[in-house]
Formats: sequence, C-alpha cells, structure tokens
Amino acid sequence: MILVTGATGNIGSALLQELRAFGVGPLRGLTRDPARAGFPEGVEAIGGDLTRTASLKPALDGVRSLFLVSRMGSDAEIIEAARTAGVEHVVLVSSITVQTHPHLGPARENLSVERLLKGSGMTWTILRPTQFASNALWWAKAIRERQAVRVPYADVGLPTIHPADIASVARAALTESGHRARTYALTGPERITARQQAGTIAAVLGREVPFTEIGRREARRQMAAFLGDEAADAVLDLTGGDVNDELLKVRDTVSRIIGAPARTFRRWAAENTAAFRRAGG
Repeated sequence: MILVTGATGNIGSALLQELRAFGVGPLRGLTRDPARAGFPEGVEAIGGDLTRTASLKPALDGVRSLFLVSRMGSDAEIIEAARTAGVEHVVLVSSITVQTHPHLGPARENLSVERLLKGSGMTWTILRPTQFASNALWWAKAIRERQAVRVPYADVGLPTIHPADIASVARAALTESGHRARTYALTGPERITARQQAGTIAAVLGREVPFTEIGRREARRQMAAFLGDEAADAVLDLTGGDVNDELLKVRDTVSRIIGAPARTFRRWAAENTAAFRRAGG
C-alpha cells in the first residue's frame, strides 16, 4: 500500500494520476474531506489531517510506502507515526534551498526534517525541487480581472519546475529500485523570468497580460501581510534578491530519472489556462 499525503495538491494529485496510469496499487490518498476528493478510480480516499497526527493512524494502517510533503504538520510526530505503523520507505518533498540558501529559516526547517527522516530507521528518498511553475497562480486573480501582474525582480530567470515532474520523480522513487538513500535536486528544463512567465500566460490566453515591475519594499509589504516577515524575506531573496549559481543551475535530474524531457512552463500554462480566465470567458 502506498499512501500519498497532500493528495489534492499540485504534486499529490498528479502523483496519484501517474501511479494509476502505471498500474500501481493499492493506493490511498490522504485528504481532510474524502467525499470531495475526486481521486482517480481505484484510489482509496481516506480522511486525515497532517496537523493532527492522531488522525493519521487509520490512513497509515497497512502502508509500506509514504509520499510526504514536509512542513505541513509536526514532521517529527508524522515520521514517528509512520515508523510505528510499519512504513518502510518515505519519499519526502523538501526544497532546493537546503543546498542553495541553508541560512534561511525555511531551509533550516527543511534540513531538520530531512535529518529526522534519515534517523528514523525507515528507508528514504529526498526530493529538493526549485520554484514551482504553479507559483504563477498567485497572479491568477489579477490576470482574471485584467489588472497588472506586479512583481519584483522581473528579469531574474529561475529554472522553474512543473509540479507534475516532481510527481513523476516521486512515482519512480516509490516504485522503482535504485532510488533509496538518494537525494535529488529537481529543476525545470530552462530558466524563465517572471516577465517571460507573464508573457507565456498571455500567449496561451490569446490576450495581453499587463505587467509592472515593483521594488522589493512594496513587494515585501504585500507578501508579509499573508506570509509573515521572515517568509516574505526568504521568498524575495529566492526570487531575485539573493540568487546564486546553485539556485540558477538547470539540472537534468528529471529527464534522467523519468526518461523523458522535463515539462516546460509553457506546458504548465497551457494546462492551467482556466485559472486565469473569467468565468464564461
């Protein structure tokens, strides 16, 4: 039995679809609301909340492999619950910032989770993705309302990754040999700037997307309102304020593991045009 946490999220939903497409089973998806999960046929929807570790006991019953997104609850408790339940292998989604910006608070937290897993006695595979293509959904409301996308560091290009590529690597790690005790840094196939991302969305929508570059101070004020000061500073550093060669590096890890080219940002935008359109057009 494989349990996928975050099963309705960008990575988890794609992972369940891919596991089913490869004929893998039995599968179980963790969700707060099983009745509304909408999982692929053959996937058991089971209730549970990563912020309430006690609720995970039924979901972990009989599970031998676990897909876990870090920092969604008490990772120490979740990892211990998995170990106690008899889970043998955990595929953990961490962050590339562990190696590119280890001084940042979120990176230190991710590293702590990685160490907890490595010391748990279970086998492990750690995935360290870079910036998600799906982060562009932060702009969805503005684009739907024909307002300007307002971002700092508009011309800093990062090797943004399609969440489905993280899922594809996770599928390989869960089902194929040779991935245990391995840590994979994952990126998309090319660097793409925020300005280019907005232009790509405009192209797939077939209309102009207004775009304005703003300064760090204004961006920080907006982000801190919902992320908090430390997280806002971290995001701004990682999107342009403190980039380095390690963060900017385009890696072939995805294509080597899954045997297919990494998905482009254009593909992600084309698959998600509905998020940027007004209802009815």
